[in-house]
Amino acid sequence: MWNYLPILQAAVDKIATTSAHPEDYIFIPFNEPDGGNWYPNWSTQKAQFLADWSAAYNTIQQVYASHGLGHAKIGGPGDSTWHADRTTDLLTYAKANNQLPDVFIWHELGTSNLGTFRGNVTQYRQILQNLGIADISVDITEYGMLRDMGVPGQLVQWLSMFEDEKVDAQTAYWNYAGNLNDNTSRNNGANGGWWMYKWYGDLAGSQTAKVTPPHLNVTDTLQGMAGVDTAKKKATVLLGGGSNNIALNVAGISTATFGTSVNVQVRQDRLNGTEGASLQPPVVLSTTATVVGGQISVTVPNSDRYSAYQVEITPATMAAQTAATDLVNTTEAENTTLTDATVYTQDPLRAWNTMASGGKDVGAFNKADSAATWTVNVPATGTYRLSVLAGANQNPGQHALFVDGAFNQLLKYSADLNWTYRGTTDATVNLTAGTHTLSVRASQDCTTVLPGADITLDRFDLYNITNGEQATYPAIDARLTGGATISTTGAASLSGSAGATFFASAAETGYYDVTTQFQTTGASTLGLSVNGRSVQLPAATTAGTWNATARVFLPQGVNELVVTAPNGAAATSITTIRGAAQKASDADTTNVYRALADTLPLAGTAVVQTVAAGSNGSPDTSGTVKDVGFIGNGAGNTLSIPRPTGFGAGDYQLVIAAANADKSNSINYNPQVISRFLNITETGAGTTTASFRHNYAWNSFWDKTIPLSLATSGGTLVLGNPTAFTPDINNVALAKFVAGTPTIAPGS
Repeated sequence: MWNYLPILQAAVDKIATTSAHPEDYIFIPFNEPDGGNWYPNWSTQKAQFLADWSAAYNTIQQVYASHGLGHAKIGGPGDSTWHADRTTDLLTYAKANNQLPDVFIWHELGTSNLGTFRGNVTQYRQILQNLGIADISVDITEYGMLRDMGVPGQLVQWLSMFEDEKVDAQTAYWNYAGNLNDNTSRNNGANGGWWMYKWYGDLAGSQTAKVTPPHLNVTDTLQGMAGVDTAKKKATVLLGGGSNNIALNVAGISTATFGTSVNVQVRQDRLNGTEGASLQPPVVLSTTATVVGGQISVTVPNSDRYSAYQVEITPATMAAQTAATDLVNTTEAENTTLTDATVYTQDPLRAWNTMASGGKDVGAFNKADSAATWTVNVPATGTYRLSVLAGANQNPGQHALFVDGAFNQLLKYSADLNWTYRGTTDATVNLTAGTHTLSVRASQDCTTVLPGADITLDRFDLYNITNGEQATYPAIDARLTGGATISTTGAASLSGSAGATFFASAAETGYYDVTTQFQTTGASTLGLSVNGRSVQLPAATTAGTWNATARVFLPQGVNELVVTAPNGAAATSITTIRGAAQKASDADTTNVYRALADTLPLAGTAVVQTVAAGSNGSPDTSGTVKDVGFIGNGAGNTLSIPRPTGFGAGDYQLVIAAANADKSNSINYNPQVISRFLNITETGAGTTTASFRHNYAWNSFWDKTIPLSLATSGGTLVLGNPTAFTPDINNVALAKFVAGTPTIAPGS
C-alpha cells in the first residue's frame, strides 16, 4: 500500500499532460475495495477506507489543478457487489468533505443479479434522497458472467435492465484480450453477442418505449426493450430469454407515422459460440398487420432461451424481406445417434460455464468408433454448407465427414480456448434432393483416431448455397449520417455528404459481388466505401432504378459499406453474393497470387518448420503442413513475397494464414496473451503494420486480411518486425481489391 499514491499521481499526470481530452476521463481509484485484498471488513476497516478515499481523491484533484485543468472526474467506490451500508457511509463522508464521486460505481455479477439489480438502484436513489444529495449517475463497470457473454438471450436481459434504469454499464472481462469480452469471433468476425450489441446500438436516436415483460426482476426470463424512431418511421423491439413462442402486443402505434397497415419483420440471433462466425441474423417471420386502435399483436416463433429477436415495425409502403429458407436442417449434437461419445449437460445456472446450444453438448469423442450420425432432408439437388459448432481444447483437430456411409472429406477445426469455448467449422457438400445420412466420426478408417479428434460437438447446421451465399441489407437498417433521411418507401435519400452505412457479414474470405440498389431522378454517381476504401462505381446516366455491382475481395466477418451520392440518389439496399462465379475469380491467377510460406524467400533467422499433427493449415504436395517461424526480432529476419507480373500499383488485400499462441507469465485468471505485429514493407515504397491476436495454438491458423495500397510496379513485399517476433505464417494470398470492372444495369 505504501507506494499507491505515487503510482496514482504518475498515472493521472500522464493523462493530464498527454491526452488531447483530459476533461473526458473518469478516474476510478479503487476496484472492488470490498474484496479480500482491500477493505473486506467494513466494521473494522471503514475508517481506513474513508481516509484512503480522501487521499486518493485529493491526489487526483491536485494533479489536475497543477496543470490548470480544473475538476477531475472521479468514479467510485467500485464495489464488487451492491452494499447499502458502505454506500451510505461513503456518500455521507464524501458529502461532508466535498469529495463526492462524479459517477457512482459498483459491479453486478453472478446469476441472481438479473433479479436484484432494479431493487439495488432503487435503494441507491433513496439513499441519495435521504442524504439530500443531487442525482449522481450510475455506471456498472462490470456486469454478467462467463455464461452470459456472446449469448444473445442472456445479453438482452442485461441490456433491457440497464436501459430501463438509464444507467451505463460495461461487461466483465473473463477470458482472453482481443475479442470484446467474448463478443466477437476470431479475426474480424461477429458472433451472436456482436449482433445483439449491434442491434442495441442501432436504437440510437430512438425514443425509448415502455416494455412490460411477463415477469420483472426474475433471473433468466423473457425480457425486452423497445424504441421508436419517427424519423425512420420504424419501431423496434429487442427481446429474448424465454423458451416459448412470444405473444407481443404493441400499443401506441401512430397512424400519422406508420399508416394503418404495417410490415412486421422478425430476425433471430442465435447462440453460435464465442468463436463462432454468425452471419446476418435471418428473417424468421415476415408479415403484415392492420393497426386497430393504435395496436397490433404478433406471435414471435421461439423455442430457444439462448436466442434474441429483433422485431421491426415499418409502414406497409416500405419493402419487406421474406423469411429466410437457406437453413434446411439444424440438429443438436445430443440429438444425433451417438457411438462411443457422451452427452454433457451445460447447466446455465453455473456462472463460470459457457453456454451450449440446446443446453447440452457431446464430448469424450476420442475413440476410433466415436461418431455422431443424423439424417437430413434436402429440398433440391445442389451445393450445401455444413456448419459445425464445436470446441477444440487449445489445439486444432480433425474429424471425418461421411455422407450416406461414404467418406466425403476431413473437417479441420481451429483451436479454441477450451472444449466449451466453441467456434464454427464449415464444409461444402454436394447433395441430391431427398434424404441423406450425415456422420461426423473421430476416425476415417474406423481404426486410427484422427489427430485432435477429442472435440466437443454442439450443433450441426446445413445451408443451401446452390445459388451462392446471399444477403440483403435494407436501407431502413442502415446508419444514416450527414442529413440522410428515410423515405416512405424505405429508401435512404442521399445528397452532398450524406451517407448510409451498412454492416455486411461474409461467410468466408474471397470475392463477393456487392450490389447497391438505388434510384435517381437524373444522372448521378454513387460513392461506395468498403472498409474505408473507395470503390469506383459507374454513373447512372438518366433517371431510373439501378443496380451498381462491384466484385470486391472481402475478409471473412464484418465489413463496413458506406454509400454516398453527392449529386443525389435514393439507396434502397445493398446485396452481397458469393457463389461459383465469385469463387472462380478467387481461383483466377490474374486476380489472386497464392503461395505456401515455405516456398517463399527467407532471410536471417526465418526458418521453415513442420507443423504438429492435426493442424488446419494448408499442406504441401506431400500432405505435410509447414510454416515459417522466427520471422522478426531483428531487421534482417524476413519472409518475402515477390510480386508476379500483372500485380502492379493499386489496391490489394493481403491474406496471411497465421498462428500466434504467445503468452506471458500468468498474473490472474485472465491469460496474459500477447498480440504479435507484422510489418509489410513494399520495396521502394511504404510500410503497413498489422496486428495478430492470440489464437490458442502454434499449429492453428487463422486468416488475417490486410488492406494494402501498393505504389510501385512490382516492388517485393518484405514481411518482418525489427523489434519483436511476428506470428508464424503458413500461406499467403495477394488479391486485387476489385476484380474486373464494376457494372451498372437497370434494376426492378
